[in-house]
Amino acid sequence: MDMKMTWGEVEVRRVVELEAPFLPAAALVPGVPAERWRENEDWLAPDFWDPGSGRVMAAVQTWVLRSEGRTVLVDTGVGNGRVRPGAPHFENLDTDFLDRLAAAGVRPEDVDVVVNTHLHADHVGWNTRERDGEWVPSFPNATYLMPSADHAHFGPRGADEESRDPVLADSVAPVDRAGRTLLWSGTHRIDAHLTLEAAPGHTPGSSVLRLASGGDRAVFVGDLLHTPVQILEPAHSSCLCEDPRQAAETRVRILGRAADERELVVPAHFRGAGAAEVRRAGGRFAISRWAA
Repeated sequence: MDMKMTWGEVEVRRVVELEAPFLPAAALVPGVPAERWRENEDWLAPDFWDPGSGRVMAAVQTWVLRSEGRTVLVDTGVGNGRVRPGAPHFENLDTDFLDRLAAAGVRPEDVDVVVNTHLHADHVGWNTRERDGEWVPSFPNATYLMPSADHAHFGPRGADEESRDPVLADSVAPVDRAGRTLLWSGTHRIDAHLTLEAAPGHTPGSSVLRLASGGDRAVFVGDLLHTPVQILEPAHSSCLCEDPRQAAETRVRILGRAADERELVVPAHFRGAGAAEVRRAGGRFAISRWAA
């Protein structure tokens, strides 16, 4: 499903790399009671959950923002031809992602800024592509914004370590060597409408991107949410979070501000409408509406 909207003066478009069943719900967010899935089946299925297999349905996608005359990509997916031990669903993909970007009016050389909300494999893959046997930046004129805490945590500390970590070798280190990386911490303003903010827990450097333009507000939350059930049960982090307690605290904080300020919440992996408005519901949250 494509999505193209204009929020204030910013054009927002989604480009999907892949959609597929992911982990079983009980494995992805083990703290969530099984009945929470069943009692919300009428709207979780089929976009977010497959009742038959019990698996969470997910998308890997890039958000394309056109703001102040520049093109900004938020996360870059898995990429083609990657070696991903332990993640067979990401191994050796061969998708037409760059063609899909082109269909959205984005040529690689036209990208000005790439935002990696964090440095997991499914958020940095198309940072690079293979050319003549080497990995080079896919977007040669872009500044790649990477959280400094994640770069320190995951980043290359020498040739030996880089060679042991294929994500570093093919998706991060080549950008560093090309001089295209800009590391940031705390907050980082991209332009008058877009600001990055630290949101740790899922990884040490996980971040959110806030959009504020005219009367419109949105927050791109990366992997703060893997499933809408975490909006209903924000205390429960995914099995992929490095610090589950900190991730839960960050989730409650970000969702609380989104509810209070009527920010659309835009997670990295939601299928369907892809973005939702949330409201407070006691000590938890609920979905007020999905993006049109």
